[in-house]
Amino acid sequence: MKHVIVGTAGHIDHGKTALVKALTGIDTDRLEEEKRRGISIDLGFAPLELDGLRLGFVDVPGHERFVKNMLAGAWGIDLVLLVVAADEGIKPQTREHFHICRLLGLRSGLVALSKADLVDPEMLELLRLEVEEFLAGSFLEGAPVIAVSAVTGQGLEALRSALARLAAEVPEKNASAHFRLPVDRSFSLRGFGTIVTGTLISGVASREQELEAHPQGRRVRVRGIQVHGVPVERAVAGQRTALNLTGAEPAELPRGTVLTVPGLFRATTQLDCRLELLSESRPLKQRAPVHFHAGTAETAAEVRLLEGERLEPGAQAWARLVLREPMLLLPGDRFIIRMFSPVVTIGGGVVVDIAPRRYRRDEVPGERLSVLAEGSLAERARVLVREAAWGMSLSELIARTGWTNAEAAQAAQASGLVVIQQPQSWLLDRARCDSSVARLVEALGEFHRQNPLQPGMPKQELRARALSGSPPFLMDALIERAEGVVAEGE
Repeated sequence: MKHVIVGTAGHIDHGKTALVKALTGIDTDRLEEEKRRGISIDLGFAPLELDGLRLGFVDVPGHERFVKNMLAGAWGIDLVLLVVAADEGIKPQTREHFHICRLLGLRSGLVALSKADLVDPEMLELLRLEVEEFLAGSFLEGAPVIAVSAVTGQGLEALRSALARLAAEVPEKNASAHFRLPVDRSFSLRGFGTIVTGTLISGVASREQELEAHPQGRRVRVRGIQVHGVPVERAVAGQRTALNLTGAEPAELPRGTVLTVPGLFRATTQLDCRLELLSESRPLKQRAPVHFHAGTAETAAEVRLLEGERLEPGAQAWARLVLREPMLLLPGDRFIIRMFSPVVTIGGGVVVDIAPRRYRRDEVPGERLSVLAEGSLAERARVLVREAAWGMSLSELIARTGWTNAEAAQAAQASGLVVIQQPQSWLLDRARCDSSVARLVEALGEFHRQNPLQPGMPKQELRARALSGSPPFLMDALIERAEGVVAEGE
C-alpha cells in the first residue's frame, strides 16, 4: 500500500482540525489546553485509507505564535491541504503557511474553502477567484479548489476524491535510501518506556535495529514499531512511525532529534546553501541573525553571504549559515529562516554542502556550489575528493552527500577517480595520485644518490619525506602503482 503524508496549512480558526476530523473521524487536538481554548497548539495526526492509499494527515496549528510547531510538521509532507475559511478569506497565516510550503519544495496540493455553509454562493465564488489569483504562478496554480463544510458534509466526497487522485500521483519516498527519522514527539508510556514519533522520510526501520540519535550521538535500539497505532515488524519511508526505544529517556530525545543508522552521518554547525528571500521581506544584510528551521529542529543562525553584502527581497544568493547548535542535515534538505523580531518567515533554501571549505579571496564560491547543487554524481564526487588532501573513503563520501552505497559506487566509477581497495574503498584524484607516485620515486632516487651503499629506504622515512600526513595504507597502494620503479624489501 502506498503511503502519502498530507499536511494542513492555513490561518487560525479556519477549520483545519474540524476538516481532518470530518475526513478521518479523529480529533487531532489531543492536549487539554487545545480543547479548552478551541485552537490547535501542537501537531496532530490522523490516518485515512482511500482507494488503496494510506494517507497520514499532519494537522498543524494556525496561530502565529505556533508557526514553529507548524514548521516541525510541514517538513516531510508530500502534499498540502491549504484551508481558507469562506467567511474570512486569505489571512496573514494563510500567506505565511503557503510561503513555507513553497520554500520547502512542495509540488502538489489542493485548497479547501472551509465553512462554506456560512456564506452565500456569490460570496463563495468571489473567494474562489481571490484564491486562484493568490496562487497564480505557484506550485498550486490550477490545483483543485473545493468548497467544503465540516458541519453539513458539503464537498467532503469531492475533497476525498481529489486527495486520492493527487496522492496517487505523488512520488513515493525512497525506502532504499539511508534511514532517517526526524523526531516530532517524544514521551514515555507505562509498560513500554520511551516512545518517539515522526515521519519516516527515507529508508526502513526494523525491530531490534540499532540507531543513532543526532546531534547527541547516543545509540538506541528499537524494541517495537507502530504505524498509525498498529504494531508492525518494519516501517518504510513515507509512513507516520512510532518507535519504542531502549537506551535513552524521552528528555534525551527531544523534538529536533534525528534518528539514523549508526556511525554514518555527523551533525554540522555550518552549511553552504542556496538562499531565497521572500519578496515581502526586508533586505537581508551580511551576518544577519535568523531563526533556522530544518526538519523538526530549530536553532539560531548567522547568515554569511558569499557573494555580496546584501540580499534583496525576492532574490537568491549563495550563503553560509553558521548554526548556534549542531544539526543533522544532508545536501538537498530544505530549510526555513525567520526574523528575530518580529518573528516572521522571511525565506528559505536548500542545503548544498554540510562541511564547507574556506574560500580564497580570488575564488568565486558560486562556481563550486553550482556543481555541488546541480552537477552529476560524478562531477560532485570529483569536487569533494579533489578538495581532500589525501582523498576520502567511500563511506566519507556517503556521509558528505547522503547518497546510497550504490550511488556512491556509481559516482566513483563514472568520475575517473582512482579507487584504492585497502583497507576500505578509498577515492583519490587521478592527478594527485600520479603526482604522489612521482614524489615517491623522486624521494627514493634522492635517498639512493645520497646513500649508495644502503640496500633500501625505510618505509616510514619514505612516507615522511614524500607523503607526510597521509594515511599509512595509502603509500602501500601507491607503491603498488609504481611497480617496476619502487621495490619493497623483505
